[in-house]
Amino acid sequence: MSRQVPQVDTLFLHESNDDYFVTVRRDGERLFRARLDLKETSAGPRPGRFRIKDGSSEEPRSPDEFVDIARRANRIRISEQTAPEHRDRLREALDGYQLSAKVVRTCRLCASDGRYSPLKSETAIKKDDEYVCPACAKIELERELSYQGEVTSAAQERLEELLLDVQDLERITNLLKGHLDPDLTKFDEISATTDEIDRVRVDSLNLHPGVQGLLEDRFETLLPVQSLAIENGLLEGDDQLVVSATATGKTLVGEMTGLDRVLNGKGKMLFLVPLVALANQKHEDFEDEYGDLVDVTIRVGASRVRDNGSRFDPSADVIVGTYEGIDHALRTGRDLGDIGTVVIDEVHTLKEDERGHRLDGMISRLKYYCEQRSKSRSGYSGAQWIYLSATVGNPRELAQGLRANLVEFEERPVPIERHVTFADQREKTRLENKLVKREFDSKSSKGYRGQTIIFTNSRRRCHEISRKLEYESAAYHAGLDYGQRKSVERKFGNQDLAAVVTTAALAAGVDFPASQVIFDTLAMGIEWLSVQEFHQMLGRAGRPDYHDKGTVYVLVEPDTSYHSSMEMSEDEVAFKLLKGEMESVQTVYDERAAVEETLANITVAGKATKRLNARMLGDVPTKHAVGKLLQYEFIDGFEPTALGRAVTTHFLSPNDAFVMLDAIRKGKDPYDIVAEIELQDQF
Repeated sequence: MSRQVPQVDTLFLHESNDDYFVTVRRDGERLFRARLDLKETSAGPRPGRFRIKDGSSEEPRSPDEFVDIARRANRIRISEQTAPEHRDRLREALDGYQLSAKVVRTCRLCASDGRYSPLKSETAIKKDDEYVCPACAKIELERELSYQGEVTSAAQERLEELLLDVQDLERITNLLKGHLDPDLTKFDEISATTDEIDRVRVDSLNLHPGVQGLLEDRFETLLPVQSLAIENGLLEGDDQLVVSATATGKTLVGEMTGLDRVLNGKGKMLFLVPLVALANQKHEDFEDEYGDLVDVTIRVGASRVRDNGSRFDPSADVIVGTYEGIDHALRTGRDLGDIGTVVIDEVHTLKEDERGHRLDGMISRLKYYCEQRSKSRSGYSGAQWIYLSATVGNPRELAQGLRANLVEFEERPVPIERHVTFADQREKTRLENKLVKREFDSKSSKGYRGQTIIFTNSRRRCHEISRKLEYESAAYHAGLDYGQRKSVERKFGNQDLAAVVTTAALAAGVDFPASQVIFDTLAMGIEWLSVQEFHQMLGRAGRPDYHDKGTVYVLVEPDTSYHSSMEMSEDEVAFKLLKGEMESVQTVYDERAAVEETLANITVAGKATKRLNARMLGDVPTKHAVGKLLQYEFIDGFEPTALGRAVTTHFLSPNDAFVMLDAIRKGKDPYDIVAEIELQDQF
């Protein structure tokens, strides 16, 4: 006697060897699976053995129960993969009970496992010569990913999105093998935007004749960001925070007012950058462009003499330096003369763990120096401060903290396509070669060949990639001398090079008119790029006077990092950077940073330290820091001790200082001391 069978939505049948899979569904859920044999009778094929499956076991049921289920089903479906002759047998068996069935396109993998997954054109995914459902396609993709090595959930999510979009499993697995299908690798497009800005005519500026003539020879009107700076009081001496994308002309804002003030006797210009390599490049640029108007010198550290033999001249009209180079001069009491303009390039460095608090402290100390000098010298009224950045997440807040007018210009002159693909290091070089060739073989509507900047994380890797590129290319990094760098710049400008391969550390200073940027790695040395750094580097792709668009390729090696201290893998970092919002620029003080900057402020300003600490961007616990300095015997009252002066002069953290003292007392070799500090800093 057959059991009472509930109403069901769907009865699904699929051929399996010599019998049929049966799937019974209600309310979108599977009630059970079964197997059905058909037997031949005088009336034609009829249900024979009927077995309910429970895991690996099978429970025999009456064939009449199958008939009851079929009668209670709202619809009966037969898989398209069932052979035509077997479909006919099923239909003939069902006809005997006045039941009809429809053949439907289903996922074979599901059907073979007793699941009913009808396929629709908008969801079916091509796998080899058949189509499967999204769930099975994802399982196949996971299987392929397991052969490639582990990938993060972010990377897998991206690949699954692409899979559902293109509906072709092979194209996605080819992406994992380094194929450059632009429809697949394209992550997004940053649209071109143009703000309507009234551009200021150069002949209306009324600058010093030397600067005025130089600018009039080059331009008829200022660029939009420069025009906005003029409107916001640049030539009236107002401090400014200028936030604008790469290649929009913001550097000239600082140069224009700085040179004008120098030549009008309002004090020298300091142009400060975070890295020695950038200072060297900027010094050379100033010499080339303005050397006939002003004397230019460079200050990048404690030494009075550069490697090339040139001497730091504190009386020069323009001092190009690193943050630490100028800070060292302040900490050691050097006379820098009357400072009329301070340009802080890459001011978003304020948010970095190591350099951030030192830049914050240096700005406060340099402002104090200018204030004290203006009190003691008649005719000197202090400095104008210009802060520059391409990437700031909280520009209004930062401008308020720096007490500067905000000049923000968000124009993107050309659109940028961003692509991401997966490859190991060896495969990356092959892809880079292909991308460089493809770009150089194309021309923009303005008649320029496509040229590429490849960013990587070491000088050695620069040369390795450059040697393997088939088209003419060159490595470009801080290890090259002046002549070598200028030669590369000239060749690139003349379109004699298809690519330059440079370190991420030089990203801020690279000024090549490239149409394409390739990220060979997402690391800067042994650290991952920040969202700010990433955006600044990709912003090098595409110049409005040369190109119709910019193209960016991020080459990602799954489950890889470049140093044991890196917590994330490259694929995880890639999607964090691509999806990430610009980080806020804030300076955070732990005890070590608070002690270091308070000691430097005491060395420079003595009893005025509390005032210097109070106007810094970060919240400095002055009372606690002073207590620690007294405990460490770095200060005596508000004067540094000999030990404290040595510590602050050499930019040592308290812990490094104590390690060195202990090692010196024990008579350790200097190289062993340095190694011990380096090892300690990694943990």
